[in-house]
Amino acid sequence: MTPPTPEPDRETLLEIYRTATRIKLFDEKYRSLMASGHIVGMYYSPRGQEIVPSAIARHLRRDDYLVTTYRGLHDQVAKGVPLRELWAEYVGKAAGSCRGKGGPMHVTAPEHGLMVTTGVVGSGLPIANGLGLSARLRGTDQVTVVNFGDGASNIGAFHEALNLASLWQLPVIFVCQNNRYAEYTPLREGTTVARVAERAASYSMPGYTVDGNDPVEMYRAAGDAVARARAGGGPTLLEAMTFRFCGHIIGDQQVYMPKEELAAAIEADPLPRLRADLSSRGVAAEDLDELDRAAAAEVQDACDFAMAAPLPSPDELTTDVYAKAVAA
Repeated sequence: MTPPTPEPDRETLLEIYRTATRIKLFDEKYRSLMASGHIVGMYYSPRGQEIVPSAIARHLRRDDYLVTTYRGLHDQVAKGVPLRELWAEYVGKAAGSCRGKGGPMHVTAPEHGLMVTTGVVGSGLPIANGLGLSARLRGTDQVTVVNFGDGASNIGAFHEALNLASLWQLPVIFVCQNNRYAEYTPLREGTTVARVAERAASYSMPGYTVDGNDPVEMYRAAGDAVARARAGGGPTLLEAMTFRFCGHIIGDQQVYMPKEELAAAIEADPLPRLRADLSSRGVAAEDLDELDRAAAAEVQDACDFAMAAPLPSPDELTTDVYAKAVAA
């Protein structure tokens, strides 16, 4: 048994706030450029879900693995992918982590532990098991965190992955970022259990439902799961209850969502709540303002860098796509 994770101290909460602020500002800047026609393409906003990965990341090392989904900006930033590199990938530039070939839906940055961003619902869970098995076979204490939405918990790969992870006691933390809507379908209309975490019992692993917008609760739950996996105790299913503010995809009018539900979620935005909590812990408003300004400057710098960066050269069309011919 590993000891329970203590509450985060003030410095840890400041780091969670800083990471969440960088995510929020990146997202807002990117959406503003899409709205003005400066950027075109697919983008899935994680606005409202920033606390979940920001808290988890405080327990992860650079060499730990992360798998995420097409709604993955917050996970990518929290894992430590540099903003310049990330921005450049999002806008298809050669300076991006995948040299512009991945775009927002397929970012990888293995040197920072970001192994997969997948556009296929539920497909990241079996991949996470492969990464966890790799760590086991190599005798390291690396852990793998795989993020997915509540809709993915109804995919066959979810059940197969949890079963195998438990059977082999893999160091994988399954994080369901439950934003309560699977694309346009409310959770209650597509899932029979009240809580996704209840399904963990079917696979003999711990399962917990936590408030993903509460940095203290999220930090402690993630800490327990990571410590357990790192010590050889096997997988955990964490269901982090959260909310997405901007619909499934850009342009989604959210007509399927009760207006009062969305308004209440936005009113309970976790970032202002965390800022108020930090103030109550003695952090000066001027220090928080400076942190906000620094995050805004970093996002603007990354945006300017990416927009000015060159596009990939034509020979990139076949690089990493076709094997090079080898002389006989």
